[in-house]
Amino acid sequence: MSKLSRRELLIFFAGSAGAVILGDKLLNGFASGADAKMPSISFTPVRLPHPLAIYQQQKNFLPTGIDRGEVVNVSADIKLSSYNVIDDVVVPPEYERYVIVSWGDRVFPNKDDYFGYNNDFTGFIPLGKTNDVGYLWVNHEYVSFPFSSLVVEDSSDLKGLPDAFEKVIGWALPSSRNIEVEGEFLYNQGGSIVRISRQNTSKRFAVVKDAKNRRLHGLSGLGINSQRNDDYKSITAWGSRNHQKGDKNYLIGTGPAASQVFNLSSDELGNKIIGTAFNCSGGKTPWGTILSAEENFQNSFTEGVKANGTQTDYTDKTIGKTFGLVGEKYGWIV
Repeated sequence: MSKLSRRELLIFFAGSAGAVILGDKLLNGFASGADAKMPSISFTPVRLPHPLAIYQQQKNFLPTGIDRGEVVNVSADIKLSSYNVIDDVVVPPEYERYVIVSWGDRVFPNKDDYFGYNNDFTGFIPLGKTNDVGYLWVNHEYVSFPFSSLVVEDSSDLKGLPDAFEKVIGWALPSSRNIEVEGEFLYNQGGSIVRISRQNTSKRFAVVKDAKNRRLHGLSGLGINSQRNDDYKSITAWGSRNHQKGDKNYLIGTGPAASQVFNLSSDELGNKIIGTAFNCSGGKTPWGTILSAEENFQNSFTEGVKANGTQTDYTDKTIGKTFGLVGEKYGWIV
C-alpha cells in the first residue's frame, strides 16, 4: 500500500478532479474510444498521475522536481510505473510561474503594513491601453497553520510544529490568545491592492511602490468605535504598532440592508462598517472596480439573528465580541 501523506493525497485527488474536467470538456472524454482524434492544443499538457487518451496523440510534460521536468513522447502505452507528486505549481513548459508578492511583504506607504495571508480571488485592473502596468487586488480569506500555532484550537499534532509568523513578519505574537493576537488574525484577512508593472527586460510583473498601495483588512476603520456609547468605545486599537492603531478607513453599506437594518445595529454606527474579512470569491466590474465576497463569518461574529435582521448578542470567545463587530454587517459583497 502506498504511504502517501495527507498533503500528497489531497494533491493527487485535486489532480484527479482536474483530469475529469479536462477529459470531458477539452479532450472529448474518456468514452470517445482509442481511435477518436483529440483536438490539437498549442501547449504541451501536463502529465497527470493517471492515463488520458491525449497522451497517445500528443507529447506531454512530466514534472520530475521543482523547476524540472521532461517532455514525454506520444506512446501507445500511457501508463506510468511511478509518479512523484511535486509540491509546486506545475505548468506546461510553454508557460512560467513566479511569485509577484508574498505574505509579509512591505509594499505599502505605512512601513508597518504588510501583505496579508491566504490569497484567494485575484483581480487585475490595467492602467492605460496595455496590460503592462496596473493595480492587483488580492483577497485574503483566513488564517491557518503555519501562520501561528494559536490558530490551531484542537489537539492536533500541528501544535508541536514551529509556526511562521515571527520568521516572516519579524516580530513575535504573544504566547497566548489576546486582543493583539485576534487583531492580527483579522488584519491578515481582507485584501491588498498594489501597483504592479512588467516594464523591464524580463517582462515579469513586480510590485511598484505607490502611494495608492494599501491594505483593506478585517479591522479597517476600527477607530470609529470611539463614536459609540457602549463598552466598545475604547476598543480602537489592538496593539501599539503603527498598523495596529485603529484608523478611520471604514466601509460604507449601501442598499436596502444598510438603510433598513444597519441603522438598528447595536454598534450605533449606522451604515458604517468596520473592516472586511473572510474574503473568498470575487470579480471585476466592466468599469474597473473589484467585488470581494465575504463568507464563513458566522462562528466568528454571531450565531443568532433577531426578526429585524440584527444579531441577538455577541457570542463568547469570538472576535466579534472582542472588537464589537456586529454580525449583520458581514457576509456581504464588498
